[in-house]
Amino acid sequence: MNIDLNELFEQRLGRYQAALALEPVDRIPIAIGSNNFAESYTASNPEVIYDPQKWLQSELDFIRDFPEFDVLRNNRFWAPLHDTLGAKTYKFPGRDLESHVAIQFSEAEYMLADEYDLLIANPGQFMLERFFPRIFSELDKGSARSHFAFLKAGMAQNMYAEIMRNRSIQLQNQCGMPQPMTGAFLAPFDALGDVLRGLTGILRDIRRQPDKVLEACDILAPIMARVALSTADPLRRYPIFVPTHKPTFMSPKQFDTFYWPSFKKTMEMIIAAGYKIRLYMEGDWGKHWHHMLELPKGSVLCDIDDQGDIFKAKEDFGHHMCIAGGIPSRMFILGTPEEIDARVKLLCEKLGGGSGYMMGGGCYLPGNAKPANVRAMVDAVMKYGWYDKNIKPKRQLPLPVSSEIPGLGRQPVLTPWEVKKAELGGIAGDEALIRKPWETIEGMAFNWLWSWAF
Repeated sequence: MNIDLNELFEQRLGRYQAALALEPVDRIPIAIGSNNFAESYTASNPEVIYDPQKWLQSELDFIRDFPEFDVLRNNRFWAPLHDTLGAKTYKFPGRDLESHVAIQFSEAEYMLADEYDLLIANPGQFMLERFFPRIFSELDKGSARSHFAFLKAGMAQNMYAEIMRNRSIQLQNQCGMPQPMTGAFLAPFDALGDVLRGLTGILRDIRRQPDKVLEACDILAPIMARVALSTADPLRRYPIFVPTHKPTFMSPKQFDTFYWPSFKKTMEMIIAAGYKIRLYMEGDWGKHWHHMLELPKGSVLCDIDDQGDIFKAKEDFGHHMCIAGGIPSRMFILGTPEEIDARVKLLCEKLGGGSGYMMGGGCYLPGNAKPANVRAMVDAVMKYGWYDKNIKPKRQLPLPVSSEIPGLGRQPVLTPWEVKKAELGGIAGDEALIRKPWETIEGMAFNWLWSWAF
């Protein structure tokens, strides 16, 4: 059967975009955000993060067997980039862990409790002088090796960008498959509470020095927005990804005080820049998700985790934002096809209604899911998930971009142009010609610093 892959790509993307925007769509999209099952479908866990060709082939094999999927997520990790600097923040299968084990985050207090003023005064300098020496083991091995490590890291970053670009092109051209999101950022509180202070540290800080936490979150909001925009799809086809790690541990009062204000500001900047957001509501967000009503309608796709009540989410804010999920991870792993079929039928009946819902697991499809259960989910959507087969999905126009983005401010840098200009002793020719690339590269480097806070 001849298939027009460009038309297939447009249909899948259009279905995904329409559901996110709460607009009429032909059927419920099968649009799981993180598809660990596809990544390791025919590749081992170490191959997924070390061998881009094995990883890509695994996903091509998955699409061959499950062509009904509407999007397929890009992997966020290429372990050689972490190896160049000896990053301590993650443990990888095949390197630190047994091959069958998933990637693990290594939490520690890489920022000390008395360093808030340093972070607030000069975020870039803080990262280079305090944070990096603590998380990169290559910086302990002498100046020549540390300088060389940063040189390798720059090269590795370019390689990684090319790997991701090639993957997206191959999936589009060979399979007509779009992405569920491109680019990423963290809520400012999570940027503090994940890699910098750690859970224990940040929960102490909100009691012992709450004003410093709030000030740091305000400083980090535009930084996180710029990290998001620097890694996003330039064509604005896909939402930008944000995981949320600490809300499940916070009371409503703590969330309302410390987490939401700066997170809302960050998302508003991104939305003003013409992008939508895919938000993983990790853990149980039930006591917090009413805040989604404060953001523009249809601007955020909310993945509901296993611990959350997706039916309550639909009732509370599903009229305002698209939601995704509903099949517990344990059901993919331990359930039967019959149980999956019954669950999908219930989800279609309760959460359907024309649009605003995407089928999936609790934020991801586990790598150890049973293939028969994944097939059962797909078949059940094709049986129960149709709204109107007369609707022909097509790609939506990009969102408008605001002429000014409130709160974003100027791109932070480590060495401002005026400093460099003074060091040069003035400019003999066209200053703008020389200044623009200097500031562009400075900004790119600054944003890269903060990619290590993930």
